[in-house]
Amino acid sequence: MKTTSKIYPRIFLRFFMGLMSICFCMKANAAEKYYYQIKIYHVKTQAQEDRLDKYLQNAYLPAMHRMGVKNVGVFKPVEGDTLGKRVYVLTPFRTWEQLENVGQKLLADPQYLTDGKDYIDAAYNDIPYIRLETIVLRAFPKMIEPAVPNLNANKTDRVYELRSYESPTEQFNLNKVKMFNDGNEVALFKRLNFNAVFYAEVIAGSHMPNLMYMTTFNSKQDRDKHWDAFSNDPEWKTLVAKPEYQHNVSKADIIFLHPTAYSDF
Repeated sequence: MKTTSKIYPRIFLRFFMGLMSICFCMKANAAEKYYYQIKIYHVKTQAQEDRLDKYLQNAYLPAMHRMGVKNVGVFKPVEGDTLGKRVYVLTPFRTWEQLENVGQKLLADPQYLTDGKDYIDAAYNDIPYIRLETIVLRAFPKMIEPAVPNLNANKTDRVYELRSYESPTEQFNLNKVKMFNDGNEVALFKRLNFNAVFYAEVIAGSHMPNLMYMTTFNSKQDRDKHWDAFSNDPEWKTLVAKPEYQHNVSKADIIFLHPTAYSDF
């Protein structure tokens, strides 16, 4: 009986330690998942655009950096775009809690309130933008965090391609997400050096169900060359022909962007 009484505590201790190890790993894995916020500012005048640039460069990005958000992207459509003046702001967050609390933390930052006063306290009849859209996304398992692209061209020459793939239903959207992850579409883009910033599923937005991703290139010619290689790649031809991945995209929006001079990406 004495021997048995000594064994039970040991078994319980091992079980407890194993359970704690599993919980720790689950928590660590959850912490690795990035969430993204894309804000799309619609502006009408050059004065609004200049005012927004001043706010983003001098108030928002520095405040996010102080908050521990290392890289924030600010982009504008390339010349010839017909959708109107817009400014895209991509902010990556390590956790959902960080994203959820960002507004409160900004309002508690006195430096931000001072540097961004012209934007924050804008009068109702002197607004810095016409409308503001917000999209919230969750990173794909095969690319759990954003990446700063490895490009050597000047920022003014670089082309960032933001794509949104809408699906007929939620189920088809899950299928397209699976195609990127389990089907190794993400790995294919990586092998062909598309310099992706992120891949993510949209969890809140105006065009759901959809996913979005951003790839980057040194120039428009460089972009066309990469997509030509992708279209003719045997792995892609095999993947896109698989019966289980048919009809999972009903609409694809392609937006060409340039990074601003002060953008982190």
